[in-house]
Amino acid sequence: MLPMVMRPEVAPSRGAGSSTDREWAYSSGEEARYGVDVKMNEAKINGIKIHYREYGKGEPLLLIMGLSANVDWWGEEFLAPLAERFHVVAYDNRGAGRSDKPEGPYPIPLMAADAVGMMDHLGWESAHVMGASMGGMIAQELALEYPERVRRLVLLCTNCGGSEAVPASPEVLAMLYAPHKGMSEEDIARTSLYLLFPPRYMEENPEKMDEFVKDFLIAPIEPQCFVWQITGVTMWSCHSRLADLRHPTLIMAGSEDVLIPPENSRVLAEAIPNSQLVEIEGAGHGFQAMFPKEMTERIISFLES
Repeated sequence: MLPMVMRPEVAPSRGAGSSTDREWAYSSGEEARYGVDVKMNEAKINGIKIHYREYGKGEPLLLIMGLSANVDWWGEEFLAPLAERFHVVAYDNRGAGRSDKPEGPYPIPLMAADAVGMMDHLGWESAHVMGASMGGMIAQELALEYPERVRRLVLLCTNCGGSEAVPASPEVLAMLYAPHKGMSEEDIARTSLYLLFPPRYMEENPEKMDEFVKDFLIAPIEPQCFVWQITGVTMWSCHSRLADLRHPTLIMAGSEDVLIPPENSRVLAEAIPNSQLVEIEGAGHGFQAMFPKEMTERIISFLES
């Protein structure tokens, strides 16, 4: 399948660090910068505490974040348009953000069971499910093992695992696995920028880079939990099962994603029946921060079709 190529306008940088932005990141029930209320909650799921947030009203939409990331990483410019149309719930995976950090590793099927537990807690029989990066792997596992719980599936910058996955370059993998001993949390965050955004975008949007670093520093993952999550990723594969997926599926990739190269989304599109692929030109792995308007317009159109 040939991808649909989008050539979006880059989202303008907001002033980083304003009090309104930071309140939106941690406040409960307060008016957000983009007119969206957020409710913060905790749920007991599979024996651990999971932190989650609710936005908006409408059909249920579950968001699952990626490796080492948490709900702060979605960004309000991405969440706000979705919350205007859907009841959006985003949560911190086990080991990340404000959720509990039990002994690992954390296999992808276990984290998919956490997602089902979240839906049970919310009283959702089924929901649209969107996952980014590792969250996309969790979303695939959820749709495969609990097909009746998923309405439509959105997979962002992810892969199928195993030998069919197209790996990042040795240089990128070295950066991902580099030991962080002796580095400050801010140093780790600024190093991570190179995995998420193209160099030119970083140069042209320094305020957005500062904003990302601030969000990273709110609740950074502990080193051991990072190891437990990435161990679960490396142990997982689903390519041989993808033909069993029957959910309408939107697959989105960035043409300049160095962490999960866009070839992976083409592999998914070829393997998943009833799927469509959109590749965003010039986007890196953190493309929901780069092009929130274009992405949410495409996602909303898909979910409401």
